[in-house]
Amino acid sequence: MSERPHRGTIFVEDAELLSQQEFPGQQFVVRLRAAQCAAAATPGSFAHLSCDPLLPMRRPLSIMRTDPAAGWIEILYKIVGPGLSALSKQPTGATLSVMGPIGKGFTPSTSRPRTLLIGGGVGIPPMIFLAESLKGRRDADWQPLVLMGSEIPFPFRARPSTILVPAMPDGVIACMPLLEDWGVPSRLASLAGFPGCFEGYVTDLADAWLSTLDAKALAEVEIFACGPTPMLMATAKLARRYGVPCQVSLEEFMACAVGGCAGCAVPVITDSGLAMKRVCVDGPVVDANAVLPPAA
Repeated sequence: MSERPHRGTIFVEDAELLSQQEFPGQQFVVRLRAAQCAAAATPGSFAHLSCDPLLPMRRPLSIMRTDPAAGWIEILYKIVGPGLSALSKQPTGATLSVMGPIGKGFTPSTSRPRTLLIGGGVGIPPMIFLAESLKGRRDADWQPLVLMGSEIPFPFRARPSTILVPAMPDGVIACMPLLEDWGVPSRLASLAGFPGCFEGYVTDLADAWLSTLDAKALAEVEIFACGPTPMLMATAKLARRYGVPCQVSLEEFMACAVGGCAGCAVPVITDSGLAMKRVCVDGPVVDANAVLPPAA
């Protein structure tokens, strides 16, 4: 029997809904008391959450923040379908079943501390989790830069940044306040004309920043990304062009989320050739070059 490293690391627990905050664009941040999940979660892992006691199917949702000491996790989601609509109506104090943390997360290399984190839409949460994790690590001189893109209002009230980011295009000053308060630089991109944002795709903003780095700086860069597949493909193309490693977090439809149904399997290039890997437990984080074909 083959080894299953995810066994014994996924917990099922009844979680208390502590708070739920609504943002424009039918976006919500929900905080749940789920002590086992909070203690074991890593950036890039996700939870399989029941949205309502009357709905049997769970929903896979990326973990945005955790507080292991207080025992809570935070999840950002956007209403898509009846399940998440039902979740948005759950009151404070409601009990929801949480299964997690699930999946292989991001693994930053200490030899490349200049980390570029790219999040698009509902792919933003893992980048916040990763940024917070890097902020607290002391094993390298971590220098995270978080770039986020959205065509609907961001799930926070953006403000002008006071953290200088060299070579950032003129006028691109909007940031995420939470990251700013942590001392982590961030910048926003959108085609919707939001004040202070880069006008274009978030990958175009990443390209503009990467193009200013010399060979020595690029040798310290590693890219991490989560978002829609076209964004991930564009990110992988950037990484290849600049010769830097890139890890991406994939999104697929999931039924069981623990590797049993194989409904989320995708083709991945391994040392032994092409193989089908399950996004839920073999991912969701993978090497961009192993899963995404070169973009034209």
